Formats: sequence, C-alpha cells, structure tokens
Amino acid sequence: MTLPFAIPVIETDRLTLRAPRESDAPALADFLSGPRSRFLGGPWPRSYGWWSVLETIGHWALRGYGFWSVDVRSATGSADFVGRVGVNLNEGWSEPELGWQIFDGHEGHGYAREAALAARDHAYRVLGLGPLISMIAVENHRSITLVERLGAVFERAEAEAEMPFLVYRHPGPEARP
Repeated sequence: MTLPFAIPVIETDRLTLRAPRESDAPALADFLSGPRSRFLGGPWPRSYGWWSVLETIGHWALRGYGFWSVDVRSATGSADFVGRVGVNLNEGWSEPELGWQIFDGHEGHGYAREAALAARDHAYRVLGLGPLISMIAVENHRSITLVERLGAVFERAEAEAEMPFLVYRHPGPEARP
C-alpha cells in the first residue's frame, strides 16, 4: 500500500516509528478488545482494530501528524509491532495530545518512553507544535509514572464521556535535549 502523502519514519536506538499498515489490524484488535483498553474507553469490538488503522491514516491525512506504529528491531533485522505512539488532535479538543499504547507483553522495556520522546521531539522540531499535553486516565498508574518521567507536570483534572482523566503539560520545545 502506498499512501498519497508521506508519513515520516523515525528511528531510535531500538525502535522504528512507521506508518500504520493493514497488517497492524489484528494486534490492534487484540489490544482494543482487551482489558487494558479500559484506559482509552474500551474494551471495543475486535472490528475496531481495522477502524483504528483507518482512523490513524485519516488523522495523518487531515492534520499532517498522528500516531505511528512502533516496531522493535531485532539483531536479525526482523521487527515486532509492539504498540503505537504519536500526537493526536481529536474533534473538540483544544490542543494536541502526545499519547502511547504499548501492547500486552511488551511493557516494562522502556519502549513507550523511547517512542514518546522521539514523537515529542518530532512534534516540536519538525511540526512546530507548542508544549504538548497528555491526557491520562486517573487509574492508569503506569502512564502517570511515564508522563512524569518525560518531564510533564500535572495541570488539571477533566472528564470526557464521563471518564475522568488527568492533563499533564510536557516541557516546551526549548527543553529538547
């Protein structure tokens, strides 16, 4: 599949952030229909894996940025699809959000942090976006720990669709390493 617009590829020490592919849909379906998606308003039907691929490509087409699929590269050259990271600005939101989703069995390796730092740097350096926010479900303690490790500070509590969440403000572009 070739898209009529470019989604940049970002490489870190261990990861490749790439455009979504149709082949990502089954892993996304597993995640979105599972219990960990409760922090995103799920679980949802398995068909949402496919819709999520389409939505992600659409966000890139409309906004010029979005979520990347995150692959972990191995020494043999193979890659494992382990989650997603990127910047999202959904309808009705006041500003872009940096978010991440690491699939079951791939947590605890630092992938979310490594990918989020790369996505945030791209948002600041290439897209010229200002200080980003992250909206974290109140009970998502792993993401709260991560967002604080990324240097973001708690700003306010809100709710969307009756789901309470915490808004954290990331350091601005001037804080880039």
